[in-house]
Amino acid sequence: MTLEGLDELDQQIIHELQRDARRTSSQQIADEAGVSASTVRNRIQRLQERGIVRGYHADVDYEQAGYQLYTLIVCTAPVTRREELAAAALDVPGVVRVEEVMTGAENVHVSAVGTDSDDLSRIGRDLDELGLEVVDEDLIRNVHTGPFNEFEAADSDEA
Repeated sequence: MTLEGLDELDQQIIHELQRDARRTSSQQIADEAGVSASTVRNRIQRLQERGIVRGYHADVDYEQAGYQLYTLIVCTAPVTRREELAAAALDVPGVVRVEEVMTGAENVHVSAVGTDSDDLSRIGRDLDELGLEVVDEDLIRNVHTGPFNEFEAADSDEA
């Protein structure tokens, strides 16, 4: 691992973890990369220590879990308070994800799960009380994610 950035092994490790961290072992990555499993484990530890790999999260299908009201709430925060308000929004019951967006307006995106419309209204009020201006609310049907293609090994046959 270089101080300037990530080398090819780091990138390959990140790609495989993004693809499916739960079902990918350090031995599988090592076999593909031609290094030892302990090298991969050490690299993962360093990536975590550097804050590059920040965690592993369950990808929950809220509708399958019985919660059909998975909502994106678009908010505006004063730029000087954006980071503070975004962090505080995560403490609102029902909020499962908060993203800070680099714009002047509509700069905080809040993903929330509500049990009914009253619950979503309560979440909106709680966000408003924090100092976030709710601009828009959209029900989310599906979320699709995948690994960043620039981390994929150059000689990989995967598409």
